[in-house]
Amino acid sequence: MIAPLLARLEHWLFEPPESIIGRPLWKLTRILRYPYALIRDIVRGDLTLRAMSLVYTTLLSIVPIIALSFSVLKGLGYHRELEPILYSFLEPLGDRAYELTAQVMSFVDNVRGGVLGSIGLIFLLYTLISTVQKVEESFNFVWRVEQPRSIGRRFSEYLSVMVVGPAVIVAALGLIATLGSTSFVQTLSHYRPFDTVLLVLGNVTPYLLVSGVFTFMYGFIPNTKVRLTAALIGGVAAGAAWAFSGMVMARFVSSATTTMVIYAGFAIIIVALMWLYISWLILLLGAQLAFYVQNPQYLRPGRGVISLNSSLRERVALSIMYLIVNDYRTAQHRWTVNRLAEHLDLPGAALTPIMDALEHRKLLLIAEDDSWVPARDPHSIELNDVLDAVRHDSAGPRLSKIRDIAPAVDAARTAEHALLASLKGKTVAALVEEAKPSERPK
Repeated sequence: MIAPLLARLEHWLFEPPESIIGRPLWKLTRILRYPYALIRDIVRGDLTLRAMSLVYTTLLSIVPIIALSFSVLKGLGYHRELEPILYSFLEPLGDRAYELTAQVMSFVDNVRGGVLGSIGLIFLLYTLISTVQKVEESFNFVWRVEQPRSIGRRFSEYLSVMVVGPAVIVAALGLIATLGSTSFVQTLSHYRPFDTVLLVLGNVTPYLLVSGVFTFMYGFIPNTKVRLTAALIGGVAAGAAWAFSGMVMARFVSSATTTMVIYAGFAIIIVALMWLYISWLILLLGAQLAFYVQNPQYLRPGRGVISLNSSLRERVALSIMYLIVNDYRTAQHRWTVNRLAEHLDLPGAALTPIMDALEHRKLLLIAEDDSWVPARDPHSIELNDVLDAVRHDSAGPRLSKIRDIAPAVDAARTAEHALLASLKGKTVAALVEEAKPSERPK
């Protein structure tokens, strides 16, 4: 019962009736595709499993992360500013937030005091690196990136962010507090409507700062190029969701007195785990939203298997060769897999097998800047070579010889020979040269 309804909803969102195209309702369907895709991804469970994994690694690494940040801020004279930041993150936990903050800070003091010794410190550093690696893996999973950063890049880039990041956040909070205490702002606060505006800004500023941190993470952590617009939309949406979830969590904690009594001393642990899970899930959903904003062709298939029929594979292969050869003639190398996917309005996952087949047949070659160029002179690449590359490419195990039915085999061979004869001697270069100027990509 539910599956047919979801199928009809998906069809209406992605293939709306022609009668509503160009109208406000059509624009609404384009917006609703994004929450639909995010809810579908939550139901499939990939993001929730990764959020659970990150909760576990956070429990192990939160102390070394704060200890590292504390040591950096102490050198700058701002180490006492770390505790209020931690408390603000745990504030949705209610009255127990201060107690949990004090316990974490006590652990941090032990790390700074060298109580653990060299072996314990090495273990904490390992958990810290493991957490960073898992966060990168989760973001790369969202962005369909298979190649992670090298060990050298991972160490240098993430260490620099973990050292500089806390200082920047504390400096921003200090600057905001300083501006709020100036005589000019204090004078404005006595006049309407400036008093209301300043009050709203004071309440909204922490969430804007959270959105800024999320935006930076979405743009920096994935091992791929992320547009600022996509990262910003994901960051603002995740920041708003995190603020709303914080309010809901605070109300839940304050109203669930019976549950707290049942769990007694374990209640704070259970609530903290819930809040960590919700926070990580929101962070991953924001990353997923940023990915969809930059790659809307993935909205419908999501992480499902994307398969093209044989006819479409041939059309796409010829289109790819046409675009790459056309640019090659003008000494441009701009076609990467992502740009081809955007231009053809197809998911990159659907193009990768075709690109691999063309590369295997030595029709295409990837350059150092990840752009694709012809592997040989375009005048020597026949259209039949392109079709043959994607037709006989096999993704799975090959089957043994099947029994031939003579009339059917003869009909298939006749169609095959007619196609080969119609394209015989025609090259990709000729296809580009014969195209009208208005038909060439810009």
